[in-house]
Amino acid sequence: MPYELFLALRYLRSRRNRRLARVTAVIAILGIGMGVSTLIVALALANGFRDEMREKILRGTAHINVMRADGRPISDYRSLSVRIKTTPGVTSAAATSYDGAMLVGSRGAAYAVLRGLDKNSEQALNEVKDSVIEGSMAAIVEGKSRPEDLPTVLIGSELAARTGLKVGEIAQIISANTNSETVNPVKRNVRLAGIFRSGLFEYDSTWIYLPLDVASEFSGAPQSASVISLQLGDIYDARRVAADIRASLGSSYTTVDWEEANRPLFNALALERRMGLFIIVLIVLIATLNITTTLILVVVERRRDIGILSAIGADSKSIRAIFMIEGAIIGALGAVLGVSLGIVACLVGNRYQLVSLPADVYSITYVPFHPEPGDVLLAALVAFILSWTATIYPARAAVRTRPVEMLRDAD
Repeated sequence: MPYELFLALRYLRSRRNRRLARVTAVIAILGIGMGVSTLIVALALANGFRDEMREKILRGTAHINVMRADGRPISDYRSLSVRIKTTPGVTSAAATSYDGAMLVGSRGAAYAVLRGLDKNSEQALNEVKDSVIEGSMAAIVEGKSRPEDLPTVLIGSELAARTGLKVGEIAQIISANTNSETVNPVKRNVRLAGIFRSGLFEYDSTWIYLPLDVASEFSGAPQSASVISLQLGDIYDARRVAADIRASLGSSYTTVDWEEANRPLFNALALERRMGLFIIVLIVLIATLNITTTLILVVVERRRDIGILSAIGADSKSIRAIFMIEGAIIGALGAVLGVSLGIVACLVGNRYQLVSLPADVYSITYVPFHPEPGDVLLAALVAFILSWTATIYPARAAVRTRPVEMLRDAD
């Protein structure tokens, strides 16, 4: 073992009459550990919020939406869907529609968004089916058995609570026919076939799923769709696939991918993550200043040892290395402690869902912790580098002192 490492370890285990340096070393380790664990938890929380929002958004919307550039309904949506599906990277293409309406129930009326479902799209139906918590969507898939039967719909759980509707009850939908020269309200009774919960408050409080042909009647453009919703094999390839689709369909159609539609949200989350990282790194930096204090005390307490080492031939590089190694050990111990505490805190937070949020404000009920290996490594590395940097001044101070002065002043 190199004598520099041996002496660094021995100085950390200072004698009983030199407990001050040991106490400051323990405080430094605890401070770095708390800073690293806080950094890991903060980054895991930011990752969890971002991933949860992205998952909930993509569960209810498409990776890419294709629509007419002039905003008019798409009448040939079936042939267009088949054509788009041949684009590399596209796994499914289904027509849908989005139209505003009012839903009237026993407790009152509420604003709603009519979301048309293409009954021929198995993937679209399965995505909705997985979120149904009451009733069934079988009636929507099968359609009306008799002409006089009422259309069936699915509504969000928050919308059901707001209007007082239950499965099997009859509600009224009021929509404006915007495809005519004058606005003609369309009123129609529907039967509630089921209630769904997507986990995103915005969807659960406004969306109504109904067959696409029924939704198109409300909009005043029968047998048409407003958009073609696409699902991709790789969501991060959306920009390239969208460019290929625009080149294939020409200027009559335009596209909006999920990143473009939600760019303000994800940009805000990225900014919040960077600011949080910066602030917590400052906290770790303050904690590493304890290492400087610890090593200054060690230099003062060990001035006689330093003088003896210099007198017997130890060069300045070796003396400097002793204190830098000691600071690096403190930093490494603090980083390991912080990583352990951070991972445990994330596991406990996920187990008991500690971070709960008001759904009507943040759209999700709780935030999971998603610690990523790269973030954990970054937190530990930042703490270690800052700890090592904090040793520079005490190590240089130890080297600058002359051996004769050290031996003369030592007790």
